[in-house]
Amino acid sequence: MSETSARLLSLLSLLQARRDWPGALLAERLEVSPRTVRRDVDRLRDLGYPVRASKGPDGGYRLDAGADLPPLLFDDDQAIAVAVALQTATTTVTGIEEGALRALATVRQVMPARLRQRVDALQVTTVDKYADRRRTAVDSDQLIAIGMAVRAHEVLRFDYASPGASDDFVPPRKVEPHHLVTWGGRWYLVGWDLDRKDWRTFRVDRMTPKTPTGPRFTPRDLPAPDVATYISGKFKGRDQLPCTGQAILQAKASDIVQWAGGGAIVEEITASSCRLTLSSWSWTGLAATFGMFERDLEFVGPQELIDAAHHLAARYTAAAS
Repeated sequence: MSETSARLLSLLSLLQARRDWPGALLAERLEVSPRTVRRDVDRLRDLGYPVRASKGPDGGYRLDAGADLPPLLFDDDQAIAVAVALQTATTTVTGIEEGALRALATVRQVMPARLRQRVDALQVTTVDKYADRRRTAVDSDQLIAIGMAVRAHEVLRFDYASPGASDDFVPPRKVEPHHLVTWGGRWYLVGWDLDRKDWRTFRVDRMTPKTPTGPRFTPRDLPAPDVATYISGKFKGRDQLPCTGQAILQAKASDIVQWAGGGAIVEEITASSCRLTLSSWSWTGLAATFGMFERDLEFVGPQELIDAAHHLAARYTAAAS
């Protein structure tokens, strides 16, 4: 029984690690027969894990999203990262305080003693580095509603509290939402305003989305190579530094924004990756800053940043040897 349970956990860990697994490769990794893999997959399904099987000579398995959230398997580093993220989750998103505390208690309760001691030693007190500004945290439900409209390419209707606006009735804004980004600790929506027929940037904390959303639309091309360049142009003159570069980080945008700093632009790519734009006084310093996030990353450019990363890697390798 213990051997079967250990094998099921190994199988679950593999299915979580990549999207598709050929059955033969799973059998090889688990050192069992394909028939045993099929039986173990059936056991996972009985436990509530939605494992999809594809037929044919190249058939395999995939862990799909389900109606309910089944138990998840984390390695040590992932468990600690989740615990730390939950302690800092309310910096820019409100309405999740109780949920974050309950989730942290649940994660801590099932942790092995060796991990629980490490998490307990890391009691995080989040201090808002933008405390001198008006509080700009946004409600989690509001952020999710806007994000869903962005991903579904659906017209978004919302009331917008512009500064200095009169008490006169103002009809809701109608926008084709393009992307959610952060700048200086604030969330912004970039979208095409259907009434003004132009690109606009809206502060999310001033938005009150309305339901239902409007019809689907075909996304327009931004008047810039990407969202980060567009936002940089909108806020040109703020925190200008001579060296600006981009990298794709394998991390959630909401996690990176906690530490990215005032001049950073964080653009969500997928649920688990984001594009980060930073500036610095030197290319070497910029390359080093990207490395401080301790996430797998890919430098987008410019070439000066990539060259600086190679130079920095060689310097660190020489120092370590």
